[in-house]
Amino acid sequence: MQASGKLTIATFNVNSIRQRMAPLLEWIAYNDPDILCLQETKVQDRDFPKDDFEEAGYHVAFKGMKAYNGVAILSKETPGDVACGLDDGGEPDEARLIRARFKAMSIVNTYVPQGQEVDSPKYAYKIGWFRRLKAYFERHFSPNEPLLWTGDLNVAPEDIDVYDPKALAGHVCFNPEVTAALRDVMAWGLIDVFRKYRPDPGEYTFWDYRLPRAFEKNLGWRLDHLLATKPLAGRSIDAYVDRGTREGEKPSDHTILVGVFSQGVPAHESHHRDV
Repeated sequence: MQASGKLTIATFNVNSIRQRMAPLLEWIAYNDPDILCLQETKVQDRDFPKDDFEEAGYHVAFKGMKAYNGVAILSKETPGDVACGLDDGGEPDEARLIRARFKAMSIVNTYVPQGQEVDSPKYAYKIGWFRRLKAYFERHFSPNEPLLWTGDLNVAPEDIDVYDPKALAGHVCFNPEVTAALRDVMAWGLIDVFRKYRPDPGEYTFWDYRLPRAFEKNLGWRLDHLLATKPLAGRSIDAYVDRGTREGEKPSDHTILVGVFSQGVPAHESHHRDV
């Protein structure tokens, strides 16, 4: 934790960790986050650049696979209770979910399935993934303890979270069914920390490569989120999008989302359940 008593947590869909190492290490050196959650690392565990992050002063927990998916948590504090996957007897999807406990909170970092097309099996899997995730929270945590669910959730929940809600209506990341699936998980006891501080439209975390000059025109989506239980949301100080990493050479199609919290009561002093 930083000496100021603040805890800075960032999330970034890096879209291939090995292609973004130089700008990512530069961002880390300048911003000095306490915890950084990564998604779409797209690398097998044996090839994950663990040593580079350790040299930068971070413990690293990660789970990956070749070419697709992959999640990681970088932290200055040693993470505890690290586990991957949905652990419900179904497809574990280990490279999409990683959790860890820290003194001030627990973190669940996810790369939610995108869904491809609304009439595809991948979309049905995405909707089911949200149901499974809610059950995961019910098994492992309590809404009365400080918990942060973060990552690329592949849902833009409101009209103000996309650049053109009429044109994009019905998309796998922007339609009533997928929004309801996200809201159902949040109803367990999670608050949108970003919207607590940034209520206005035009704040995005993703700009599609395939759309010409999407970033320059701010034709974006808010797909990355910081969702906290009430005890943790009450300790939030700020949340903001750092657009800088989307401006560089060969950027990810996402940028970094940052949340700032006070340290508060250690998570291990709160009640939680586990299996």
